[in-house]
Amino acid sequence: MRNLTLLTDFYELTMMQAYHHAAETTGQGQRAVFDMFYRENPCGNGYAVAAGLAQLIEYIKNLRFEDADIAYLRSAGAFREPFLNYLENFRFTGDIHAVPEGTVVFPGEPLVRVTAPLAEGQFIETALLNIINHQSLIATKAARVCWAAGSDRVLEFGLRRAQGPDAGIYGARAAMIGGCHGTSNVLAGQLFDVPVRGTHAHSWIMSFDEEITAFRSYAELYPNACILLVDTYDTLKSGVPNAIKVFEEMRENSIPLTLYGIRLDSGDLAYLSKRAREMLDEAGFPDAIISASSDLDETLITELKAQGAKITLWGVGTNLITSKECPAFGGVYKMAALSSDDGPWIPKIKLSENPVKVTNPGVKTIYRLYDTATGKMKADLITLADEPLSNREDLTIFDPLATWKRMTLSAGAFIVRELLEPVFMGGECVYPDHPVMRIREYAEAERETLWEEHKRLLNPHIMPVDLSQKLYDLKQMMIAQARGR
Repeated sequence: MRNLTLLTDFYELTMMQAYHHAAETTGQGQRAVFDMFYRENPCGNGYAVAAGLAQLIEYIKNLRFEDADIAYLRSAGAFREPFLNYLENFRFTGDIHAVPEGTVVFPGEPLVRVTAPLAEGQFIETALLNIINHQSLIATKAARVCWAAGSDRVLEFGLRRAQGPDAGIYGARAAMIGGCHGTSNVLAGQLFDVPVRGTHAHSWIMSFDEEITAFRSYAELYPNACILLVDTYDTLKSGVPNAIKVFEEMRENSIPLTLYGIRLDSGDLAYLSKRAREMLDEAGFPDAIISASSDLDETLITELKAQGAKITLWGVGTNLITSKECPAFGGVYKMAALSSDDGPWIPKIKLSENPVKVTNPGVKTIYRLYDTATGKMKADLITLADEPLSNREDLTIFDPLATWKRMTLSAGAFIVRELLEPVFMGGECVYPDHPVMRIREYAEAERETLWEEHKRLLNPHIMPVDLSQKLYDLKQMMIAQARGR
């Protein structure tokens, strides 16, 4: 793993030095709680998919300033020697709680809660946001694409269009968490033990004098994964007929046709796939796969399926790996509480003229409430961390912005689950390493707990994310105090 310690904004270091200087001057340190959350679902979606925790764990484990880092900071001219000396033995010693990767999440909820000495908690802000924001964005985009594809398989094909190697590698990982069945990214396959898939390019066809010769050669090499690209010259007059001829030759030679079919990469995919399906069926190949690529996204997949396209395998590249129409997740990192050494926590709040930007104060956790009968989500409730929550008595929750919107859940009719799990305690990682494919299974199960109304691509129903009465009252009191009322 590369040392990413200096993957930070300069002001994190200047604040860190100021915190260190204040502690040295007063002889008293401070601890802080920071929440990482986001304010709006990406892509107009009804939810997001949390991702990136594994890389965040690696970052925290390897957080240390090497000699070259300190020499560089010294050359910047902004840092004093006592602070640089402090950095020589710097390690993260705090606690981190987070929702597991693959969890369905909603705006306003703390996806990561950091409790640490103030300088440490402040310093990790930039890298934490960089990691969680990017991977949660791509996982959410992948979930949208896979929802549009329904029972069809989706492959992530975006490496060549990703914004650099890291975006391609970790974007592929996030896409798998979001529901993709494989990736073209070989390094991601090696690093994360996920399925790698691919066929061939037009250049393979063009390197032969005849298209059918190229098909035959490919089929000879890969008889058990023979997906032929049929649009190099003329899809219906040349590509599909030649592919059928090769499949017939394979059958005549008793070569099992296990995984075989065609790929369309251009033209009217709905029309071409329907006509190709007819041709393949008439030739006796009803189980031949028809796959497609060509600037696909969830909207186009939905339209193609509505037009009766016969595609069952979708290769999605640029629009997935870049989340083209929504390029940023928008997660933020805000202080929620502060204490002196081991003193009591003092809640902190950030105000704004924009109500959605007013933060929730205090040390908090999230409870997810499920309907007992269906297993579906009913709401999420953000509470103070020391508030007990039980399903053994009726629970009334309310919208914190429109308080007249209320819902009462009857005792025993709902299930309570706390979402935040310990990841680091006292600087030591206590979180198990989960294989990506297992996270993918968990993420799929998570999405199954959503009602269909929350999954639709356009104007999805909004999942209630409410505040407990105690947290709501604390927030209103602090707003009033800050406004001098």
